[in-house]
Amino acid sequence: MKIGLCNEMFENWPIQEIFHFAARLGYEGVEIAPFTLASSVEEISFARRREIRHQAEEAHIRIIGTHWLLVKPEGLSLSSPDFSVRSKTAEYLRQLVIFTSQIGGEIMVLGSPKQRSLSPGQSRQEVSLYVAETLQPALDQAAKEGIVICLEPLSRKETNFINTAQQAIDFIQKVKHPCLRLILDVKAMSDEEKPVPEIIRSCTDWLRHVHFNDTNLLGPGWGKTDFQPILQALQDINYRHWVSIEVFDFSPGPEEIARKSMDYLKEILYNLK
Repeated sequence: MKIGLCNEMFENWPIQEIFHFAARLGYEGVEIAPFTLASSVEEISFARRREIRHQAEEAHIRIIGTHWLLVKPEGLSLSSPDFSVRSKTAEYLRQLVIFTSQIGGEIMVLGSPKQRSLSPGQSRQEVSLYVAETLQPALDQAAKEGIVICLEPLSRKETNFINTAQQAIDFIQKVKHPCLRLILDVKAMSDEEKPVPEIIRSCTDWLRHVHFNDTNLLGPGWGKTDFQPILQALQDINYRHWVSIEVFDFSPGPEEIARKSMDYLKEILYNLK
């Protein structure tokens, strides 16, 4: 597996500095939240996209892809009963696919809990249909660009639509598109009744990306979550894709979070060999 980190914890750092810092610590890739670059990817010129890709290459860092896709611009929704809102969202997701490809990314993480949740009065069947339809233009564009869109199950505190890995797989199987696959997030999996390693082993055929974080919202090694059996499970299924460190509590500072998380994972991986 390849280890990367997500850029939003660096807040106001220039993106090229994040690339170089990550490389110095031994990370192989950086995953980008588009809202950290602009309110809309449509504001980012082709020249700037090419520059970002070049800056990553200069730092010997791969751009893994994008996540936190629908934070900005305001007013987007996969599940809205308003057709015009869903149409706007569908086109923005398609533009995100193009952006991700042009900066050199491979995957897009579709979490967006608020933008996919059921509103009062909506049925699960209705929202499932809306989300599938809204994703279709982006999935078709992804097939042209060589991008995989990864659907993320999230905890019941975050959304009321797709809370477990199995629910995500069921949705993926209904959509039947080769560019729609699964991402698993450790914090979110901890909300399920099954142990995290068991969930991982049950998702072998669908798993394309993983987020590492602790239930305390920090990185691996910062809390009570034991990542040894989690890494063992990933090795057992011969997982060869990306693992990205994604944190939500930035208070210790990005340098310390990134350094301690990598040291912790390296120690476990060394002992697993």
